[in-house]
Parts: sequence; structure tokens; C-alpha cells
Amino acid sequence: MALLLSYSLNPSSSSSSFFFGCPNVLTALVPKPRTRLTAKSRSLCRASWQELAGVLIFSAIPFTAVKAIANSPLGESLQRRMEQTKKFAVGNSSKFKALAKKARKESMWYGEERPRWLGPLPYDYPAYLTGELPGDYGFDVAGLSKDPAAFQKYFNFEILHSRWAMLASLGALIPEVLDILGAFHFVEPVWWRVGYSKLRGDTLDYLGIPGLHLAGSQGVIVIAICQALLMVGPEYARFCGIKALEPLGIYLPGDINYPGGALFDPLNLSKDPVAFEELKVKEIKNGRLAMVAWLGFYSQAALTGKGPVENLLEHISDPFHNNLLTIIKSM
Repeated sequence: MALLLSYSLNPSSSSSSFFFGCPNVLTALVPKPRTRLTAKSRSLCRASWQELAGVLIFSAIPFTAVKAIANSPLGESLQRRMEQTKKFAVGNSSKFKALAKKARKESMWYGEERPRWLGPLPYDYPAYLTGELPGDYGFDVAGLSKDPAAFQKYFNFEILHSRWAMLASLGALIPEVLDILGAFHFVEPVWWRVGYSKLRGDTLDYLGIPGLHLAGSQGVIVIAICQALLMVGPEYARFCGIKALEPLGIYLPGDINYPGGALFDPLNLSKDPVAFEELKVKEIKNGRLAMVAWLGFYSQAALTGKGPVENLLEHISDPFHNNLLTIIKSM
């Protein structure tokens, strides 16, 4: 994700209008072929040891800060305050879970009457898929969900990867759209070329802000270390479960996939159990779509060497000559 957000603005480019004075808006939206980055002989780690140490320390700050607060008098005070309100919060959480269970029974997306992946076609669906979890359409041709413990584990992994795929899709699409529309001019807006430029040793401005390098001036090895350190805290919390934040005085009323509370549900979208159960289904459906979309991103990058938005605009402008069949035929 850090690479997807590490773009640099091109100050020599000027904005241009794509919507006025152009007879064909769609043609104008299709970007012109980009010139290849000039070759530079740079090492994968060309920063000084002071910069390297600064980046590593900065990456370790979140995890160390949480541990320090938890073991401090402030952490003890927060824990005591949480214990005073935890009993009431646990009672409310139990009531909400009972209402959520009732909402699932009455919802069309759960239970035996839920939609199936083959629709009205007759099929012997697995008996162990009962529709208790969101997004259960009875699809398990490989029998991976026969073991209830494995089924729950796979569901946890699917939710996790779905959310990452949705976030990564935004990181891949938005910079390219902004560059094509002329809102910003990035040196390299195409998602896969950003990683390639780092392999070449290029310096990138974080979030497109000139001079804000952070890890953008480092090599891929340093960036990998930074990401590993930044993920220590979240992965540790996920491993420990929803009680991982209680040393900081934070009680989470939900479960590992839907923790809830002010920290993970600031808009209070889960206040209505019926709507919340439906939102779970919408999330997993959009997450699956995002994961499939990334297969398309990878394939398009390998076959065309272009970004997904550029491929889409070219296809819309001339669908008979810009499609999968013509690309394969030209290989």
C-alpha cells in the first residue's frame, strides 16, 4: 500500500481541459502513450545511514507508543475507567448480538431461503453451508468448508483480503483518474510502474507532495522493512483478538471481523441490527469483486503494459479493435 500511495507530481506539466473545445470527449480522455522513464544507475538503498535510521524509527513509533502507554500510569488509569463501564457495555453488546441473530433469521440473505450461486437451477448444495455467515451462497465445490473451524478461518481470511483489495483498488485507480482528468499530473500514475520505478532506485514523493519523501527516497528493501514494522501492531492486535486494545482502556463490543465501537465504527453504522447484517453482505460482495478486479489489473498490466483506466477508455472509444481478443491476436 505504501507503494500505491507514493506518487510524485510533475511540476513541468500544465493542466488542460478535456471537456471544452474538443469534438470528442472520449478520445481526449484516452491518454497518449507515455515515454519510458530515463535509465538511472542507482542502488536499491542509496540513502545515508541517518535517513535509514530515521525511517526505521518512524515506522516503529506506533507499536512502541501503544506498548508504552499500556504500561504507564496513564494506561492503568484508562483501564480502571474502562472496567467501570465495561459491565454495562457487555450487557448492551449481548442485547445487540441477540437482535443481530434475529435479524439474520428474518433476512433474505441468510438461512435456507437465501439466494444461491446457481439461482433457480437445481443443485445439491452442501449441507454444512447453512447461511449463517454473510455471503454464503452455497458455493464450495472443493469442500474446503466441511470443517467448521476451517470454515471460520477461511471466512476471516476472506474478509481481511477483501478489505485490502478494496483499499488497494482505490490506490490504483484514483491517481490514474486524476492524472487523466488533469486534476494532478503525476510523474507516474500507473500503479505497477510505481513499484517498477522503485526497483530502478527512483525517488518518489509521498502522496504526491513535493519534497515529502519519507520512505519514497529509500530502496525496496528499506520499504519492505518499514511495512513489516508498521504492520506489527495491527497484526498483533488481530492475533490477540478484540481484547488487544483493553490495555489502552478501549473496549470493543463486537468480534474479530466486526469489532465495532467508536474506533472501528465512528459513524455508528451498526446501530440498526437489520441494516448492519445487510451491510455485511454488501461488504463481502464488493470485496470479492475487488479481488477479482485485481486479477484483471494484473492481467492487463502483463498484456498491455498500461493502467486499468487507460485500458477501459481505449476499449470504450473503440470496442471492436481494443478488446481481449485483439490483444491476444497481436501477441
